[in-house]
Amino acid sequence: MKRRFPRAEAPPYRPKFRSDPGPASATSRKDSPGPWELLIAGDFNDRHVELLEAVVELPRNSSGTIYFDSNGGSVYTALSLVSLIQLRNLKATGIVLGECSSASLLPFAACRKRYVMPFSTHLFHPMKWESEENVRLEEAAEWTRHFKDVQETCDRLMAEMFPLERELLNSWSIPGRFVSGAELAKAGIAELIEPGSDLTQLQLPQS
Repeated sequence: MKRRFPRAEAPPYRPKFRSDPGPASATSRKDSPGPWELLIAGDFNDRHVELLEAVVELPRNSSGTIYFDSNGGSVYTALSLVSLIQLRNLKATGIVLGECSSASLLPFAACRKRYVMPFSTHLFHPMKWESEENVRLEEAAEWTRHFKDVQETCDRLMAEMFPLERELLNSWSIPGRFVSGAELAKAGIAELIEPGSDLTQLQLPQS
């Protein structure tokens, strides 16, 4: 039986900006000196274990950079990534390369410092219910209750971690909006990397 789950999936009108990149991967970094680098790219779905293993490989209490180019996917994967980043006390700097949308906004919010490009894309929207099976009325009612709880948890976490006023977050999320890197910077939750700027001046983790 295929599992049903809440999914922070973009609505049908979402344009495709690029082909789907390969899965994020990481070699063992537990004994590697200096700051680490991790790429979170593509759709979270079907990469749950791979993404979590990549974060578990990072040394506890360490510093590094996470590069984002993801359209999101499973909310549960996003929440697990946030939990690992916090439980392992990873001092992550997040940089959006092209896109950080939907569920991928949660681990981006968990980063201590955040950088965005003026052209980077960030889609905020409510979660969607995804199911390919018929369900009983009682089961649907329970999923509806759980769905509301997960949505509230995600909204609260995002508002606290960025941090971001709930009123502004709601204005972006309902019914859904593409927010530019410049807008995130204006809201004070990320720093803008201007084209042609001296990238050596970025406050990235150093060896």
